[in-house]
Amino acid sequence: MRPNGRHTAGTSQLSALRLWAACLLLLSAVAISPTTAKAAPSQTAAQTTHVYLLRGVLNIFSLGLDTIGARLEAQGIPVTVANFVSWSSLADEAAANYRAGRVKTIILVGHSSGATALPDMIAKLNQLGVPVKLAIGLDSVFKTKLSSGAERYINIYIGDGPGEPVRAAAGLRGKLDNVDVRGTGVGHISIDKNEAIQRRVIGEIDAAIMRSRAPVAPVAESGAAPRPARSAAATAPRN
Repeated sequence: MRPNGRHTAGTSQLSALRLWAACLLLLSAVAISPTTAKAAPSQTAAQTTHVYLLRGVLNIFSLGLDTIGARLEAQGIPVTVANFVSWSSLADEAAANYRAGRVKTIILVGHSSGATALPDMIAKLNQLGVPVKLAIGLDSVFKTKLSSGAERYINIYIGDGPGEPVRAAAGLRGKLDNVDVRGTGVGHISIDKNEAIQRRVIGEIDAAIMRSRAPVAPVAESGAAPRPARSAAATAPRN
């Protein structure tokens, strides 16, 4: 018996629609997925790194950072999870550990108001002569200008929500990336808990630690004598 032509056509159209929907989901995932490190950081590099994760207002809406912190600790990477209001004292702590040689690589991650506080924390660390390898903001809620830099700053925000792009001040050193994830299904409260976003954050951290094998010159403290100029090739930020 020959199959019904109408039924065959309907099945074909349904399969095509399912394939199209799957492609759309895949494209959305790619838009917020990281280029992950091909290998985990070495034990030495991990142990001499410290990641500071700053929660937002009320300390209860950024619990995805706790999950990220637990995953990093499972890789042997020391972390501190705290409310954004502690950014100044955390900068002092990070600077003390860096000067003592206990920490060689400093990485900052913040969500909501925690992301808004990142440029201030970076500026203070720079003033203390401490370089920041990587900073990642998740949906900063106020207009923010980055006046002093991390080697790389990634601002992941929702363009049609409360999040804001970060602006680069004149003379900014380091690489600034604003990544708009509107249309991917994440919201301001869920962005730090989204699995794809968490994978991206962890992947970027792992990649930064892998790059940290090449030493970065400390930032000159305010009022300190200027260091000798280096060639453009030597001072160009790495991707």
